[in-house]
Amino acid sequence: MTISQLAPERALRRLELTVVRRLEGYLHGEHLGLLPGPGTELAEAREYQVGDDVRRMDWAVTARTTVPHVRDLIADRELETWALVDLSGSMDFGTSQLEKRELAVAAVATVGFLTHRLGDRFGGLMLRDSALRRWPARSGRLALYGLLRALLAEQMGDQEAHRSDLAAALESMARTQRKRGLRVVVSDFLTPQDGEVDSRLEPSWERAMRKLTAQHQVLAVEIVDPRELELPNIGVVTIGDPETGEVREIDTRRRKVREAFGLAALAQRERTRIALRRVGAGHLVLRTDRDWVADTVRFVLAYRRVAPRLHQPPKGVAR
Repeated sequence: MTISQLAPERALRRLELTVVRRLEGYLHGEHLGLLPGPGTELAEAREYQVGDDVRRMDWAVTARTTVPHVRDLIADRELETWALVDLSGSMDFGTSQLEKRELAVAAVATVGFLTHRLGDRFGGLMLRDSALRRWPARSGRLALYGLLRALLAEQMGDQEAHRSDLAAALESMARTQRKRGLRVVVSDFLTPQDGEVDSRLEPSWERAMRKLTAQHQVLAVEIVDPRELELPNIGVVTIGDPETGEVREIDTRRRKVREAFGLAALAQRERTRIALRRVGAGHLVLRTDRDWVADTVRFVLAYRRVAPRLHQPPKGVAR
């Protein structure tokens, strides 16, 4: 049975068991504070200046350089995480093990279960039909359960189709959630420009995403279904856009039609990858026909090696 076919409590228990058992140890660990200050985590050594606390003298470095040095500390602070989840019409789709919306909930659960510690807060923003619903950031396991339950209970839209504005949602997130921390954006990143085959075209949401990454550590989770990447040869089919309501008949027996669709889909994914790399966000791709836990493990192992360099401030600029 899929997640959506289970009762909410059973679905949440299954998610938690899957995440904790298979990912335990990969995302756990001390997260460093964003600002220097009183704490227990050692930072870089620097030359002693008048007024520094002599109890923080680094005698080993002082002995090697014959110049007095002190060791800065990293402040112990709680981590505040906000997740923006795209629940637009294009996410109510799936042709394999899960629907895209279910996979989005699983992605939020993964980040929530494995980054949440005592004192950490987790909040959410749910985007549907250009309406942004806010779930306040709270600490504790029950608060995380509440957010996941709200995501599971969100029903498919049966009203008139409206294209959701991801760029406006990112702008709102950057404007209202000012406290620095982790921001998770879960979406398929589909836009009206996806018919273009030029992968260098800037997506409509890139500028808003850049504002978000300027202040926060951002993880973008791209949700993909295999039928969005290529068309099978199944004759004449009627295809509808769930966000605009536009309907078209397509003859999938024609090879040129299938090739044009594949090229546009490839360009869309490449455009998303390049844009996320330009703005400095982490990029995790989850597919409905793959083991999302294994994909998350591979991403975490690779990202942990490069994340400290990605999020270092420029030389000469203090955090």
